[in-house]
Amino acid sequence: MAKKLSDMTLQELWELFPIILTEHQPQWHQWYEEEAAILKELLPLCAPYHIGSTAIPGIWAKPIVDILLEAPEGATLQEIKAVLLSGGWICMSEEPGRLSFNKGYTPQGFAQRVFHLHLRRQGDTSELLFRDYLLSHPDAARAYEKLKLSLWKPYEHDRDGYTAAKTEFVSRITRQAAEEQAGTTS
Repeated sequence: MAKKLSDMTLQELWELFPIILTEHQPQWHQWYEEEAAILKELLPLCAPYHIGSTAIPGIWAKPIVDILLEAPEGATLQEIKAVLLSGGWICMSEEPGRLSFNKGYTPQGFAQRVFHLHLRRQGDTSELLFRDYLLSHPDAARAYEKLKLSLWKPYEHDRDGYTAAKTEFVSRITRQAAEEQAGTTS
């Protein structure tokens, strides 16, 4: 019998769920649409958005569809968490104002469809700035792809290290996106 995910060490989880990058797959958008429809049924007042590399056509990505779920004003994240847990999501981390969930992780490895859901308070949508900047700046998208490809093998079994190694780039692009947006709206 396979060990339960909750009983595995971080190292065991990283071995079972390595960093994998693949060319962009058109079905990722369809997977997002189908999962967003389910989320809208569960949480009709929350706004889902397709984020992350799978939302950027033409660049390599982990075959994991990232979804930003923006909580409506007045809703508590704990109430939304309870609904997501009842809908099959697993809460992976919590910090003030931000919760992360996943779906598609099994004791045997990745399911066919894998999702990460980022629950945020209304207006906490830096991931949208990053996504939209990459969509409108192909050179930045290619630079991000190149960075990810360079990190893939060294961090194949270290998800935290992989994420940390991308942080400076993501922060810089998100700042540029915010500055560009502020410049166009003034």
